[in-house]
Amino acid sequence: MDAKKALEESGGDMKKAEEIIAAKGIVKAEKKADREVKSGLVYGYTHQGRVGVLVEVSCETDFVAKNPEFEALCKEVALQVASMEPKDVEELLEQDYIRDGSKKIKDLVTSLIGKIGENIQVRRFVRFELGGE
Repeated sequence: MDAKKALEESGGDMKKAEEIIAAKGIVKAEKKADREVKSGLVYGYTHQGRVGVLVEVSCETDFVAKNPEFEALCKEVALQVASMEPKDVEELLEQDYIRDGSKKIKDLVTSLIGKIGENIQVRRFVRFELGGE
């Protein structure tokens, strides 16, 4: 329904409709930012047995934690950590997304918050590399 409304509002312009939907997602995310996150996933990813990443991504309910889109977000965050080696969560969220440089990791999180309707936070991560310290 949001897509249909955005297309009507933009007069059929697909690009403007995407911008409208993104703006609405940001507003929804801001409204949910103060909500407590008690559930989530610790997601593990290994790359060719040489790099391993664990990320903790939190949400409000276990129902959302089991959602395939939430799991996909966890995977994308882990891939980002594996390839870009951010120092901390703040740096991670501000990095350009490796699959689409026009987006940042925080945009992925915000988009899913708007779509699912729950607060989602990347809490922490750790990255291991074979032979590293």
